[in-house]
Amino acid sequence: MSVRRAMGTETEYAVSCPADPHANAVRLSSAVVSGAADPRTSHIRWDYRQEDPVNDARGHRLPRSQVRPDMLTDAPQLQITNVMAPNGGRIYVDHAHPEYSAPETLDPFEAVRYDRAGDLLMLHAANAASRRAGTRIALHRNNADGKGASWGTHENYMMRRSVPFDLVASLLTAHFISRQIYVGSGRVGLGESSETPGFQLSQRADFIHVPIGLQTTFDRPIINTRDEPHSGPAFRRVHGIVGDANRMDVPQALKLGTTSMVLWLLESGQEHGIDLAGLFGRLMLEDPVASMHVVSHDLGLGSELRLEGGGTTAAWLMQVELMKAVQTMGARIYDTDSRGEPQWPDDATRRVMAMWRGALKDVATIRHADDETRLHLTDEASRVEWLLKWQLMERLRRRLGTSWGDMRLAACDLRWAALDPQESIFPTVQGRTQRLCDDARLREACSQAPEGTRAWCRAELLHRVPERLVAMSWSHVTLRDETADRGMVTVDMSDPLGYTRVLCTEDDIRDGSGARDGCDAPARDDRDARGDDVMPLVRDIVRRR
Repeated sequence: MSVRRAMGTETEYAVSCPADPHANAVRLSSAVVSGAADPRTSHIRWDYRQEDPVNDARGHRLPRSQVRPDMLTDAPQLQITNVMAPNGGRIYVDHAHPEYSAPETLDPFEAVRYDRAGDLLMLHAANAASRRAGTRIALHRNNADGKGASWGTHENYMMRRSVPFDLVASLLTAHFISRQIYVGSGRVGLGESSETPGFQLSQRADFIHVPIGLQTTFDRPIINTRDEPHSGPAFRRVHGIVGDANRMDVPQALKLGTTSMVLWLLESGQEHGIDLAGLFGRLMLEDPVASMHVVSHDLGLGSELRLEGGGTTAAWLMQVELMKAVQTMGARIYDTDSRGEPQWPDDATRRVMAMWRGALKDVATIRHADDETRLHLTDEASRVEWLLKWQLMERLRRRLGTSWGDMRLAACDLRWAALDPQESIFPTVQGRTQRLCDDARLREACSQAPEGTRAWCRAELLHRVPERLVAMSWSHVTLRDETADRGMVTVDMSDPLGYTRVLCTEDDIRDGSGARDGCDAPARDDRDARGDDVMPLVRDIVRRR
């Protein structure tokens, strides 16, 4: 019970051809994904059989005939270009954007590393596509084009299904709205089409229109209810769609780490005497969607938000409430040290909680500063992305003697997001930011999977026996086996914490308990649809040199 759980990210990239502003985005996306392909693995298809895009976490299913076609991600016409990433992730075309889905990881710092590795893989793919096309294809890591379009940067967390979903939705709504003050990536322009000049904390906030819903590409909700766990029945996958495409490490780690701790609070709070009902009363907002916009538009970080039960609060107060509740529960479970701090069970949790506290201190400093003082908050800007971007844009605005409506500022915002270091302005300021992973470790994460999740086995099979692989998904792998019926066997990897390096290589591991290292998931009986034990087959493959 800590920050550690199966988690991962999905990033849709903006794609364009500078020489042809009217180039077809789907074709460009397909070209980029093809640029990521390895001829040895390009025959492997994505197995859509486990996908269920109309299953709603609120306990019902939408009839397929009543949903928009773009929601049916398992439909044959949408089963387009897919590439199995060498690190156990996936690269594919999603709604006219090339997308990188990172492999499952066990803590926010590992998740950040594999998320950043995706940028390197996608840049390599775009460069390969550009060479083939004879013209430059550009990728940007952002969430809006300033003309009314938005695309996603999604978060995924495994959590216990025993927690009622309405409680999950309520507390995550409060967290998603209020965390913008320290995880927002910053955006030039207010409104979906930047119709109002200005600067705001979040790129995604203005595109959120409803509190809760199954959809992700229209009437976007704060809480997405798609119930597609890619795991066993005891767990659900919380799918967050409101976050920004951060370029900096610290806000990305905080986004993942604090959300994981809030989920832990939901999973264990009642058991350990936390007054969750009282906490909800202090955090439930009268108009969540309007509050999402208000928080993002307020660079002073102090706007009053009306509570559902009367009275007001503010985003920073909501974050203080959440952190205090997590701290209280940690102290009850793990006891405290001489300073009164919970004795957290692992380094990742200690780091996340220290960073959360530090982020709220940064917020307090920013909140009490005027614009002139804020321009010179270099220490805080090394951790708060929207602040660093605002400082850059504000200095440029003053130097140009212009307003926030000047298109040169919007162009500068776009160059911040460019993946190509020759085109981006972010590398020029990256040295001022706090990094959590060095370049060597990022390059390693491009080709080596996390060892503590099933991603390790997927990647090992890709590297060792690509010719035997027929299909893959997050939870299943089908490979050729001449001893099996119909010459194929499907390996059920429904447990995200199964088929790890330890489980696949150690003879004395049978139930997986030695590989879980504090993560909350049951061991599974690793069998395929025939009921035969397939672990010996997998072990035999991955042990070969």
